Amino acid sequence: MKNILINILFILLPFSAISSPRFGQYFTDGALRFDYLLAGNNKTVHVFPAATKREKFWSGSHDYLVDTLNLGAYRYRVFDKKSGKLIFSRGFAPLFQEWQTTAEAKKQERSFYQVLRFPFPKNEVSLEIDQRNWDGKFVSVFQTDIDPKNYFIINEAPAKEKVVDIVNSGKPENHVDIAILAEGYTADQMDKFVRDATRMTNYLFTVSPFSENKNKFNVYAVETPSVDSGTDIPGQHVYKNTAFNTTFYTFDVPRYLTTTDMKSVSDAAACVPYDQVIVLVNSVKYGGGGFYNFINVCTADHNLSKLVFVHEFGHGFAGLGDEYYTSTVAYEDYYNLKVEPWEPNLTTLVDFGKKWKDMVAPSTPIPTPRTPEYKNKVGAFEGGGYMSKGVYSPYEDCRMKSNEAPGFCPVCKRAITRVIDTYTK
Repeated sequence: MKNILINILFILLPFSAISSPRFGQYFTDGALRFDYLLAGNNKTVHVFPAATKREKFWSGSHDYLVDTLNLGAYRYRVFDKKSGKLIFSRGFAPLFQEWQTTAEAKKQERSFYQVLRFPFPKNEVSLEIDQRNWDGKFVSVFQTDIDPKNYFIINEAPAKEKVVDIVNSGKPENHVDIAILAEGYTADQMDKFVRDATRMTNYLFTVSPFSENKNKFNVYAVETPSVDSGTDIPGQHVYKNTAFNTTFYTFDVPRYLTTTDMKSVSDAAACVPYDQVIVLVNSVKYGGGGFYNFINVCTADHNLSKLVFVHEFGHGFAGLGDEYYTSTVAYEDYYNLKVEPWEPNLTTLVDFGKKWKDMVAPSTPIPTPRTPEYKNKVGAFEGGGYMSKGVYSPYEDCRMKSNEAPGFCPVCKRAITRVIDTYTK
């Protein structure tokens, strides 16, 4: 009985552990956007403020303000300056964090443009940015005070891009709001963009648990034209003038498609209420990239694009980790095997009880062999997170592991559903 109660508490924890402050007491209409540079090398982190803006829309929940999911390689927290009360927090995983694990980060420093957002405060607040260290604990890397009355907070109208509603289910604050931005589509290719965005969206909602939760989503196609069609492919000496400066060969991995131009992305997305941004790239090449509470990038016209679209959204929306362990990546020593990964679908078995142990049948051995007997069972299969040893994933195959999987495994489905609930309950 004790174990059952513990498991029930664990399932309910994201919504009951910390009571959210009343929205109207601390916040008003719109969002406060804080732009900054995240810089350093494999061991150091520096934060350099760039700009502070007021945006028209805050589409997030008015009830779930203080995060309890504990996901992300970084987090930011907002405190009421007068009382010291924590009034908002979110986890995220930036491209900078992945770069820190590359060989290049051992040799030089780099900076990456970042954007974070929270409801526009009524009174002065303190903003703190924390990094999750090698031991899995958050440590502060930056703190500043923000006065909402400061006239240096930029308050300008967003670009008036044409917007097409693909899914319209209701009020933004009670739904997950997705902005799909056109990248590498010229002005006369906008009809193609809307068709591509609609096709990708329709496929997303054929995949569980998104299929049974479609009525909890709003999806907007934002027509953001580029000068050129396509995207950069440096390894082939191909360079295109596009709206968001996406590029393949991120960290010199040919299929890795990302952007560091978060200023342009955020400026464009500000014309709609949004919680998640997807940059849809007009290319037939295979590739993409997804980062938790940061950005999702995918091409539109490869025959596997719809599968990549869903996989990357698993990263960006739910913080799911990659479960593959044989593909070429640029990372070195990505996980500390002495602590649990923050991703909900990976474990080192250090504290398996906090992961998906409650979903494993008593007859299933831990670790679980990759044999036909356990093909469709939840277990702990060695291999995941780019590592063949020491990191375990919950299923023999899953959308987070391969393009051959029929969909998400039960563990990933539960993780996605929990995130959907934070936006809609």
